[in-house]
Amino acid sequence: MDLKIGENVYIESFKHDGSVHRVWSMGYVIDVQEDFYVIVTDHTWVVESDGRRWLTKEPAICFFYKHRWYNVISMIRKGGIYYYVNLASPSVYDGEAIKNIDYDLDVKVFPDDSYEILDENEYAMHAEKMHYPKEIREKVEGELQCLLKEIEEHRRPFSFSYINDYLIRYFRMISGQEEEQPANS
Repeated sequence: MDLKIGENVYIESFKHDGSVHRVWSMGYVIDVQEDFYVIVTDHTWVVESDGRRWLTKEPAICFFYKHRWYNVISMIRKGGIYYYVNLASPSVYDGEAIKNIDYDLDVKVFPDDSYEILDENEYAMHAEKMHYPKEIREKVEGELQCLLKEIEEHRRPFSFSYINDYLIRYFRMISGQEEEQPANS
């Protein structure tokens, strides 16, 4: 069972202890590759663990990797593309939603290619409180180092043209101008 291009899907993020972290009410599937899903959220309701609800303000091209320990949200704004990367378990689709476990650390990448690592204190606190196994801590911290290198080298998806191609594809799909078929990535 796998996602189909053109479908809508829920996205659910949990914490290591199984509690809900964040839920997106809908994402539109624009590509399914062997190693990742590409989902667009556009004016989508998001519910936080504390019950707060908010509506996304712009289209975001989201990459949920099946074997990488992070996911990437590429937010398309007037000032350029902002990336928000969540260090998280590999994503799985279980027929109900795309799901992963959020491991607190985040990286925000700005249009000028600078970046900032966020929530290091939260990661340390949760690692202790929720007893992250050594293997998971090593995986998350190692993946962060690989991720920073990918950002610095502008590897996919940290490339304007790559995101722009997906954004054009999305607008063509929702306007009925493009058939729903896998992209050549």
